[in-house]
Amino acid sequence: MNQETFKTSVFVHKDKLYRFARRILISDDEAFDVVQEILMKLWEKRDSLIEVNNIEAYAMRMVNYECINRLRKFDIRENYKNTTQINLSIQEDQQEIKPIILNLINQLPEKQRKVMHLKDVEELEIKEIAEILEMEENAIRVNLMRARQKVREQLEVFFENEERAIYYK
Repeated sequence: MNQETFKTSVFVHKDKLYRFARRILISDDEAFDVVQEILMKLWEKRDSLIEVNNIEAYAMRMVNYECINRLRKFDIRENYKNTTQINLSIQEDQQEIKPIILNLINQLPEKQRKVMHLKDVEELEIKEIAEILEMEENAIRVNLMRARQKVREQLEVFFENEERAIYYK
């Protein structure tokens, strides 16, 4: 595989790889480092990539593994839990919904968070997600359903609290 072929078949996925890594790691810098490292590994393996059926899924899987390794190695998991917990108590008057939803998604268990990101943000098909995360398609569907249900329930609680706060003002 020459440089031009690598650019058109592998490098074009760098943004999607970055978004996925950032969803797992939260840190922009860590996500950038992971993607850079994976792209270098893929470049080193460029001649054997011809045998890979779905390069995008292969690269996403590599990002997933590298992120998990970094979480274990640097013990970011504890810091991640501390930084992503949000206070659902009544906040100031006007608040945008997107940051609230992202925080709720970040509180999901790891598998549910990954599945929801790949399906709802990256808009991948269930089959592709199953390949990336090396899970059964039914497990993907179950995790996605549970993730969406948890986010929906937490949003309902948030809005009920908002309504009460407005009512008692």
